[in-house]
Amino acid sequence: MPPRRIDIIDGRAALDAVRAAGDAGTKPVRNDLATAVRYLLQLLDEKAPGNSVEVRVPPFGAVQVIQGPRHTRGTPPNVVEMDAATWIAVATGVEHWTDAETAGRIRASGTRADLLDVLPLRP
Repeated sequence: MPPRRIDIIDGRAALDAVRAAGDAGTKPVRNDLATAVRYLLQLLDEKAPGNSVEVRVPPFGAVQVIQGPRHTRGTPPNVVEMDAATWIAVATGVEHWTDAETAGRIRASGTRADLLDVLPLRP
């Protein structure tokens, strides 16, 4: 069964709520954070479909993207992992991929584990 698609209105509302919490210096509501992360992962999957890179944002979600060799078992050869705040920042263009990676907030392994060509997204 395919995962439930997040409607654009719900996704944008969750992103707005997360941004508002950040602007107020408070922690976002977990449901808003989860929805925002999953919505942006969904947009990434739409923009760069494929199975060669696994993007993980624990504990909220993961998606396989980017055209290339298909991965079917075990740990994928190309993995990108980061926390929710970093994912939202790089996916929306608030922070540049290279800056977050240099700061150690993105863990990327594999020859194809670079999302510079597909980020930022336009939510």
